[in-house]
Amino acid sequence: MKGLFISFEGTEGSGKTSIIKEVEKYFLDKGRQVLTTREPGGIRISEKIRDILLDKNHTEMDARTEALLFAASRRQHLVEKIRPALKEGKLILCDRFVDSSLVYQGIARNLGIDEVMQINQFAIENTFPDMTIFVDVLPEVGLQRVFSTANREVNRLDLEKLQFHQVIYQGYMDLIQKYPDRIKRIDGQKPIKEVSKEAIALIESLI
Repeated sequence: MKGLFISFEGTEGSGKTSIIKEVEKYFLDKGRQVLTTREPGGIRISEKIRDILLDKNHTEMDARTEALLFAASRRQHLVEKIRPALKEGKLILCDRFVDSSLVYQGIARNLGIDEVMQINQFAIENTFPDMTIFVDVLPEVGLQRVFSTANREVNRLDLEKLQFHQVIYQGYMDLIQKYPDRIKRIDGQKPIKEVSKEAIALIESLI
């Protein structure tokens, strides 16, 4: 069975993690081998980079440093976990991938999409997801979820001003227009079960 690489994107508090769990359960119940992972992180080295990136005390971090660290984390994650799983024919469900860097660092940090893509091309060598599912939730709604959910990790990026998150949201809208064949939008403000069904239908269309 051919491996399939699906990434999930969205603003903070969009519900990606909960949706991925529902999608994972569905395909496991169907007998499919599934690998669920996340970025930044997913493996030991990348999780250590994640700790540096999302530490609330690292507010002085330079935008280029941030972009390079995300790319470094992504590279190790790709070669150590994602590519081997693809060779094994697994369905990979990844919470964020390269599109996060394009909008967070390329657009919101004003580094430029092309410049951030260049850094990431060096890291991923054209290994893009077969499909990217954007969970569409307005940033105001997502942030309200973040700060009202008990035990939810609040990280350095969550603490940015609302305007930053609005720029992120618009950045994703721009990417959807730029890559319409790869990035598919689903309404994340519906109940989780409904949103998950939409995500499952999109993935099954590729299988």
